[in-house]
Amino acid sequence: MMDEKLSRSALVLGEAAMDRLAQVRVMIFGVGGVGGWCAEALVRTGLKHLTLVDFDRVAASNCNRQAMALSSTLGELKVDALKRRLLDIAPDASIETIPEKLLPENLPRFDLDAFDYVIDAIDSVESKAALIRGATACPGVTLFSSMGAALRLDPALVRADEFRKVAGDGLAKALRGRFRKSGGMPEKPFVCVYSAEAPLVGEQAGRGSVMTVTAAFGLKLAQLVLADVKNSLAKPPRNMV
Repeated sequence: MMDEKLSRSALVLGEAAMDRLAQVRVMIFGVGGVGGWCAEALVRTGLKHLTLVDFDRVAASNCNRQAMALSSTLGELKVDALKRRLLDIAPDASIETIPEKLLPENLPRFDLDAFDYVIDAIDSVESKAALIRGATACPGVTLFSSMGAALRLDPALVRADEFRKVAGDGLAKALRGRFRKSGGMPEKPFVCVYSAEAPLVGEQAGRGSVMTVTAAFGLKLAQLVLADVKNSLAKPPRNMV
C-alpha cells in the first residue's frame, strides 16, 4: 500500500514511477541554495537513497536561501543539518553524508558509477569541471548540472538545456574555457539548469542571490530527475537495491 505521505505524488507520477524512484540512487554535490532544495524536493516526492556531498558549514548569510540554514543550525555542517531535516520529512529514507570538498585529485574516492543520477550544484569552476568530466565518463550515470543562479531575480526565466546550448551564463563560459584547455568538451552530452535572465551588474549586486531563483534551480534539477525516472520505466535501474 502506498504511504499516505506520498499519495499525492503517486497521483501525478504513477505507482510504477514511484516504485522506481524508491530504488534509484542519487548523489548531490553542493547542498546550498540550489542543491539543498533539489534534495528536499526529491525526498518529499519519494526518493529513498540519497548521498549528500558538501564540506561547508551553515553561516548566517545562508539563511536567506538555503533549506537547512536556520538560527538553530548555524555552525553545523550543511550535510548534517540537511540530513536531519530530510529524515524528519522521510524517516525511512537512507541518507548518507560526505563532508568533503570534491577536487580533481580526490574525484576517484566518490565512486560515481554506483549512482543512477549525479547532481552538480557546485559553484567552484575547478571542482565543477572535474565532476562533469568524471560523471560523463560513467556510461550508466545521468548527470544534471546547475549553472549560475546568483545575480538573478526572476524564477520564471530558469531553463534547462544541453550544455552546448547554454548562452549568457558566466559559469558555463568559464567551464567551456577550462574544457578547451584540458582536452576538449566532454563527449557525453549533459543537461544544465540555467537562467535566461541577464545577471545584475554593479557594486551593490556583488555575489548576491535570492531564494526565489536558487530554489527554482533546485526544483528544476529535481524535476529533471523525476521526468527521467518516469520516462525510463522500460529500462531496469542499474543500481537496483
